[in-house]
Amino acid sequence: MEIFNDLLKFTVIDIIDVILVALLLYYVYKLVKGTVAINIFIGIVIIYFIYLLTNALQMKMLSKILGGFMSVGLIALIVVFQQEIRKFLLMVGSTNFSKRKKFFKQFKFLKTESENSTDVNAIIAACNKMATTKTGALIVFECNNNLDFLANTGDEMRIKVTQPIIESIFFKNSPLHDGAIIIANNIVKATRVILPINNEKTLPQRFGLRHRAAVGITEKTDSLALVVSEETGQISFFKDGEFIMFKDIQELSQLIKKELI
Repeated sequence: MEIFNDLLKFTVIDIIDVILVALLLYYVYKLVKGTVAINIFIGIVIIYFIYLLTNALQMKMLSKILGGFMSVGLIALIVVFQQEIRKFLLMVGSTNFSKRKKFFKQFKFLKTESENSTDVNAIIAACNKMATTKTGALIVFECNNNLDFLANTGDEMRIKVTQPIIESIFFKNSPLHDGAIIIANNIVKATRVILPINNEKTLPQRFGLRHRAAVGITEKTDSLALVVSEETGQISFFKDGEFIMFKDIQELSQLIKKELI
């Protein structure tokens, strides 16, 4: 009877509260999805629900132990999820209002195919051609985190993305071929950009400076990175600081388009 009375007191504010919590949990899941942290996240959720259950059943000893674990574990969570927390705060605190709107478009029910304006096919075609000639390239796709602080380290541009433009930028005798380029909304924002380098010794030895730079920028922001190796001609795709496997060029194109929506 008491539960029934509580349900009758369920207001519009309570509904909004539940929806916001659900959205927050969903977005946290999106941040840790595909990383080692996902297992930790699932474990924490399970422990929290067990804590709620033991508390509701008035299992005082177990409830007290789990409650103590949840309170002390907050510091550990900050350490474990520092990369994810950084990305979350970067996205929420972006000074670019248009980027804030994209924050809400991360949820599937708000996405539309028309939102992707970048000509991914032209970029992939350029990378494929550069791979045949072993022309090194490093391309960064700006997503929700504004990369203007990095664009300032290179030459700021406003060039529409086309296959010949990408190829000409990374042509070996071009004055713009060193460093990375940043692409946002089908525009090359900057060339010769200096990216943070990942110095982890766990990275494969075949990864050169371009690959380490791709790992560095994608683990510090939510951007994506494409690398064409100057030594092997291999095309590599990076997201969340990790090397993403793909079967062929078509699958790579679909992966990037999906992330840019």
